[in-house]
Amino acid sequence: MNENSLYHNTTVGDTTIKGNIFLAPMAGFTDVPFRSLCIDEGADLTFTEMVSAEGLSRDGEKTMDLMKRAQNEQHYAIQLFMGSPEPLEKALERLLPYNPTLIDINCGCPVPKVTKTGAGSSIMRNPEMITKMVRLIVETVSIPVSVKFRTGWDADSENFLAFAQAALDGGASLLTLHARTKAQGYAPFAHWEKLTELKNYCVSHGYQVPVFGSGDLFTASDAKKMLEQTGIDGVMFARGAIGNPFIFVQTKELLAGQDLKPISLERKKAIILKHLDLMIIHYGEKSACMQMRKHACSYLKGLPGIGPIKQAFVKATSKQDYCQALEMLGGTC
Repeated sequence: MNENSLYHNTTVGDTTIKGNIFLAPMAGFTDVPFRSLCIDEGADLTFTEMVSAEGLSRDGEKTMDLMKRAQNEQHYAIQLFMGSPEPLEKALERLLPYNPTLIDINCGCPVPKVTKTGAGSSIMRNPEMITKMVRLIVETVSIPVSVKFRTGWDADSENFLAFAQAALDGGASLLTLHARTKAQGYAPFAHWEKLTELKNYCVSHGYQVPVFGSGDLFTASDAKKMLEQTGIDGVMFARGAIGNPFIFVQTKELLAGQDLKPISLERKKAIILKHLDLMIIHYGEKSACMQMRKHACSYLKGLPGIGPIKQAFVKATSKQDYCQALEMLGGTC
């Protein structure tokens, strides 16, 4: 791996991660089965779903389950969300036994039920808060801290550089910018030029922390363009990985100068069943089959004539139901 190439190792605090193509945290998607699948398909680091620091401080069983590590996750990050530093001390006590590589603070979620509590992107309206949160973690545990944030609350209050400085003041070891405001949500288009501004700011002020980018990364080509155009240190795939865990290895192949090969239908069918098997192991068949519906439909997005198959997925309650649906594509399960 050439450290001068677009694909290279990432140093976070005292830890070196082999690669710079990460899976971003996504509520409802980056559970143990999906993270395990993405690791097998080339993700260099994976992030849990959002974990409530308040829930952790209260020993919430469901909250604790979100922090479980997949068997093949040598490195993984736990993402916390909270509206104040108060629950952090107890939350960190509950978190430590899981030994994450990284603790990430969510300052980017635009969902109202999160922002109304003062968490997620609401923190961007109070940069002093992120300094306190990061510092408390850094002073309490030896695990490096990253911060994922947006360009601002809205177009009239873009403060991502000041917010980045506030995170760095607390001792953050990695910054990830989703290049949209909270008000934009996930609407097009992400402003990648802001990533360049952030990277240049860090370099000009003497900070050697990695800067990662997120937003409008739906193909390997998108990732290559972002790295080339912005000068940042790595990328985090979010929605682009849903139904497409192949995006990690494809990105590595593209960055290595290889031609991209289309993913065959047989490969997609095989990965759907592998994903389902991982979910059955983790959740049990009934729950897994219900949760798999959203994933299965995403895998076949864009293929012609798949309406009946999607309808079958939505009604599936067993692995056999999924096999029968996939047989509509031809071949055997």
